[in-house]
Amino acid sequence: MNRSALRRVEPFMLRNTHKLVIAAVAVAGSVMMAGCGGGSQSPTTTSHPAGSASSSSNAATMFSTASVSGLGTVVVDGKGRTVYILTTGGHTNVPCNDASGCTGLWPDLPFPKGVSAAKAGSGIKASLLGSKKLSDGETYPTYNGWLMYEYAGDSGPGDSKGQGIKSFGGTWYVLDGSGNPVTKSAGGSGGRYGY
Repeated sequence: MNRSALRRVEPFMLRNTHKLVIAAVAVAGSVMMAGCGGGSQSPTTTSHPAGSASSSSNAATMFSTASVSGLGTVVVDGKGRTVYILTTGGHTNVPCNDASGCTGLWPDLPFPKGVSAAKAGSGIKASLLGSKKLSDGETYPTYNGWLMYEYAGDSGPGDSKGQGIKSFGGTWYVLDGSGNPVTKSAGGSGGRYGY
């Protein structure tokens, strides 16, 4: 190709190359954003801004008991999911927060906007339900003084895969209807570890 023809083609190529680069960046960004969604089996972070009313926070409006294989009758949230407490030694309510990454694996259950107390469902002693306002400004339900969490590794009601896991400075246990930790292992395999 002679120089004169090359000079005519260069501006055309530069304009189209610029458009191709922009299109490639847009496609790459879309692919990255889609990848951030994760699969249904992956633990997800459920950080809730104060006053939000997400499906996870609605789980905090009522608690009841349900039979869970290997553990007996335990406390479940408004979605029927097994709830857990974190303890170490004789200490209750070991901190589990967004900053440590704890609530990414063990989602907290803040009250939705306008709700200040949970309701007692079947098997729950209303006198043991309470609430606690934490430093994040949100108010959370308690049972027998325990803050309650879900486990991201449970796929739905009846699961108790979080039972006996040692992580974030303590051990995770389910609660019985009287508000006491159930320390036996669901599978009889002793404590497990999770991060």
